[in-house]
Amino acid sequence: MADERPLIGITAGLAWARWGPWERDAALLPFEYITAIQRAGAAALMIVPDPRLESDPDEVLDLIDGLILSGGADIDPEAYGAEPHPATGPTYPDRDRTEVALTRRAVERDMPVLGICRGMQLLNVAFGGTLVQHLPDEVGHGDHRRNPGSFDGSDHDVRLLADSVAAAAAGQVAHVTKSHHHQGVERIGEGLRITGYSTLDDLPEAIELPACQFVLGVQWHPEADEGSRVIDAFVAHARSRRNGGYRSSRGSL
Repeated sequence: MADERPLIGITAGLAWARWGPWERDAALLPFEYITAIQRAGAAALMIVPDPRLESDPDEVLDLIDGLILSGGADIDPEAYGAEPHPATGPTYPDRDRTEVALTRRAVERDMPVLGICRGMQLLNVAFGGTLVQHLPDEVGHGDHRRNPGSFDGSDHDVRLLADSVAAAAAGQVAHVTKSHHHQGVERIGEGLRITGYSTLDDLPEAIELPACQFVLGVQWHPEADEGSRVIDAFVAHARSRRNGGYRSSRGSL
């Protein structure tokens, strides 16, 4: 029997979109995420906001071998007890609630979790952390999102701690990344560890949960970089879990 591909659940954003003659609310995910998952040897399952998953995330988590929290819209500041900044938004609280529930339960199950850009911020918020809502106000520059809507000219370096999951996934401690964000981690969430920093201004660029085998958030976009090993490393953990290499399945840690 051929080796089955691990199945990766990846969260999708909500947006007003236009295709052909249609203009509607749509569940939206840049296809680079899908091709990166497939290139790493896995299959992708899009997960959309769903009130049922807020109370029963196992309904989807039982189907998948790993969870990717994708990038997208700003997280509602109410989720971390803040008032909205003028530069924040639009937000989609139903997406936030679904993803927080999925993340917390996936961590309880010790499932591989990878948060990308907004996904790293969501991981932090899910465990009680807070966010800087508009980085130019705090760091004095806009180099984390140089060209809105494009990764052109977006490269900058991050420093990863040598003993971290982030460095093992990237395959190096000095890592060139593609960045596109205007928010970032402020107070770190409970149990999380900052393991990567921007060389631009020491902004946190990687966070992880040492209690789990692979729970990693990166502030950059590895799906936009064909040379990146981060998604491959995540899929390798999902494959190991699918094949019985992880210690837990449905129970909590």
